Amino acid sequence: MHQSATNIGKLQPQLYQTTISMSEQAGAAAVDSGLAPAFVEMLRIRVSQLNGCGFCLRMHTHDALAKGETFERIAVLPAWRETEYFDDLERDSLALAERVTAISGSPQAEQLEPVSVLSPAQASAVAWVAIVINAFNRIAITSHYRIAPPA
Repeated sequence: MHQSATNIGKLQPQLYQTTISMSEQAGAAAVDSGLAPAFVEMLRIRVSQLNGCGFCLRMHTHDALAKGETFERIAVLPAWRETEYFDDLERDSLALAERVTAISGSPQAEQLEPVSVLSPAQASAVAWVAIVINAFNRIAITSHYRIAPPA
């Protein structure tokens, strides 16, 4: 396990607070556009899975469960395309979040427009949720946040 002497959030707290504010605003925009609060956490989980951010995976899994998400949907999230657990709006949202995350060198990244059923407001909100959780993943990974079972 890595211990970091460089927690970039603590060294630049104003930038970290700005990222928190962006996350809150992106989440609110997603909910205001019609996405369920628990599903917003699923978007954060999926992006964190792609980025390998254990700290954010643990946090947003807890948050999703607290908001009413089911264990089954969280368990199948890495293989969401192969399941019937997600409706068309959720599937399009997950696909867009993945494209925003895999923006460089990925065939899926070529088209960042919504797949089919997302409204412009929903597509924008999903993109912002993905952008901000990507930033948080990088903050946590760069800072080597401690990830351990509760004591």
